[in-house]
Amino acid sequence: MKFKLEVDHPPGLSAPELMLQNDDLKPVEPSRRTWRAYNFVGFWISDGFNLTTWTIASAFLVAGLSAWDAWATVWIGYVFTGVMVALGGRVGAVHHIGFPVAARASFGIYGALWPVLNRAMMACVWYGVQSWIGGTCITQMIRSIVPSYYDIPNTMPESTGITTRDFVSFIIFWTISLPAIYFPVEQIRHLFTLKMILTPIGAIIFFVWSIVRAGGIGPILSQPATISGSEWTWVFVAGIFANVANFATLIVNDADFTRFADKPSSALLPQVITIPMTFVIVSFVGIVVSSSSTVIYKETIWSPLDLLGRLLDGEPSGAVRFGVFFISLCFVLAQIGVNIAANSVSAGSDMTALLPRYVSLRRGGFICAVVGLVMCPWNLLSSSNRFTTYLGAYSVFLSAISGVLMCDYYVIRRGSLKVAELYSTKKTGDYWYNYGISWKAYVAYFAGILVNIVGFVGAVTSPISETASQMYNFAYIIGFGVSAIIYYVLWRIWPSPGMMPSGWHEKDEYVFAAVEEEVKVDEA
Repeated sequence: MKFKLEVDHPPGLSAPELMLQNDDLKPVEPSRRTWRAYNFVGFWISDGFNLTTWTIASAFLVAGLSAWDAWATVWIGYVFTGVMVALGGRVGAVHHIGFPVAARASFGIYGALWPVLNRAMMACVWYGVQSWIGGTCITQMIRSIVPSYYDIPNTMPESTGITTRDFVSFIIFWTISLPAIYFPVEQIRHLFTLKMILTPIGAIIFFVWSIVRAGGIGPILSQPATISGSEWTWVFVAGIFANVANFATLIVNDADFTRFADKPSSALLPQVITIPMTFVIVSFVGIVVSSSSTVIYKETIWSPLDLLGRLLDGEPSGAVRFGVFFISLCFVLAQIGVNIAANSVSAGSDMTALLPRYVSLRRGGFICAVVGLVMCPWNLLSSSNRFTTYLGAYSVFLSAISGVLMCDYYVIRRGSLKVAELYSTKKTGDYWYNYGISWKAYVAYFAGILVNIVGFVGAVTSPISETASQMYNFAYIIGFGVSAIIYYVLWRIWPSPGMMPSGWHEKDEYVFAAVEEEVKVDEA
């Protein structure tokens, strides 16, 4: 196969237009809209069974919440998240375009590049985080077969924050994930089917083992919270929005998946219902397993993989070693699946929009993997506090993007988009604004960030006041709300013709023929 530097794209494009479209960015043709309601249900069930979801809920047990308290934060957080994801994905389900193209309507033809880059960066970071967790699964798998693997001499400097053993495991997981990026998603569908079958089995086995070892579920769930009063309240609030932050990236770019829906309704209720139900169940399993460690070992172990490691301490039986191997294998499969579905595909789509002339979905996926390797993800997961802090920090930026996108689509345009013009560089186009950039969107975007900047600085660098720290717990909803309100006010003050029409104006139609025609006359 001969390597081509440029990727496939429609013929006859000018140089500026080559920066706007290729075959991966065009609206999805009717023949490729194959995702039905059950496909979205299956996708979220598959995505939900991953260790990050498990770990977020468990982290707040360490912070002092009881098992029931932690589960309540999950319910509230993911019910809200399910609605937000469905709202964010509506534009894709109706107009069959992904997030990188949809963002051009609000941020401008060229202004959309920064939100897309922001989302791509987050996908790369998440790829690294999920790969690091997958590497820990590899460690437990190998240790269950070859116990001496756990005691490999460390040759890494202490300043790196990682041991030789853990780095080798990380590289093994990272390497075995690469083939899944190479093949198109439709050719690796059996991987997701296998994940949907095996991963819940592994989680159930771990769940049952925890209950048996703890002497029943009663002692696990009866443990009280270790904090009270205002401290409990703020930790509870932080738990809610940590769960929301877990979905901050997918709220922004759900259109990358919903554009393949056979009809808009297929991407509505299946997501609204399946997301909270799946993630609530997974989180409950994680809460019970982590809570059981308090009963069994007299300390709360927030990482399920650390708990699996405890099972291998001493001289475990063959049955225990096989059990740990199987559960770890299920977790490895879960991490590969979620990395492909939620990270490499999303990052590939975003990078395609950044350099559509040279980057395809496949190439973007490999770039995502490389970035995830070099960003040293183990530093983000060294403690439960640092992990949840990171979740809140990156959601500050994505919440402001979501606020602008949703206000623009639902309030300003009332569902109306001229899809052909999203691929056009005409100076008279609806989405050209000022030199291809919408200043209104950027003013609103920066306002949504600045309102949280004090808390953000405190989270990642220096200490801040207790009040600022507490308000930072609401960073996602504040950033979203402020950016949406500012964007709306700016459009009211400086309106454009056709904006904020009465009624609803969505049209579900195939428009790529119009896009191609627009390209032909664009330079005329």
